[in-house]
Amino acid sequence: MKRVVIISDLHCGHLAGLTPEDWEKKPESGYGTKAYEQYRHRREAWKFYEDWCAKLQPVHALICNGDALDGKGPRSGSTELITVDRTEQCDMATACIQEVKAKHVVMSYGTPYHTGINEDWEDQVARQVEAEKIGGHDWIAVNGVVFDYKHHVGRSSIPHGRFTAIARDRLWNLLWAERGEYPKANILIRSHVHYHVAAMENDYAAVITPALQGYGSKYGVRRMSDTVDFGLIWFDIEEDGTWTMGRAIKRFTRGRNAALVL
Repeated sequence: MKRVVIISDLHCGHLAGLTPEDWEKKPESGYGTKAYEQYRHRREAWKFYEDWCAKLQPVHALICNGDALDGKGPRSGSTELITVDRTEQCDMATACIQEVKAKHVVMSYGTPYHTGINEDWEDQVARQVEAEKIGGHDWIAVNGVVFDYKHHVGRSSIPHGRFTAIARDRLWNLLWAERGEYPKANILIRSHVHYHVAAMENDYAAVITPALQGYGSKYGVRRMSDTVDFGLIWFDIEEDGTWTMGRAIKRFTRGRNAALVL
């Protein structure tokens, strides 16, 4: 059996992003403050991620599916960042990827707003983790099972519409494959929207991955109503090409967002 782990949307450098311990500093402000609650959520998130990386060993391949770093955050004046230095954000993302201890690493490019409009900062991460490839839309095969992966997928504003975009991408893959221009995929992976759904039949899976950025961005809190899924997924590929999917999803305690008792 060969295990393939998929992670995405780490947003390293953001106050709610996946943050290794070397970049963490406990705030001076006390329990119950916004800064403390953000710190507590980051520590919960990292402990969850660290524990699952250990449980899932050995990992044959890792797909890091975009938005490994958060960028400079110009729309919020960089007020939501642990560090605005994208080189340091790349170092944080490198530490997160190395935590998986995968034999093979492949990556995809994320959203230019986060990862570079004029340059691709995820190229630096790819070099540092010695990724075997990074691209906008790629495929790998493990024990004969083909993964089709890229970062972007359409978002739905209604719960029952979340499956539409991933099912549509599955159909596009079949049409491209019929033309002989794309490999026909057994497992199709998308990310970007920070919620997790999976559409499956006997011989294929089309999956939107959970994110590794926690709750609390200004955009998410003030503009969005839909739920967020924090976690990672994996596939165990047997030698005969059969596979099973696993997922680890964390639910955070809400802390300061609990109802105010008057």
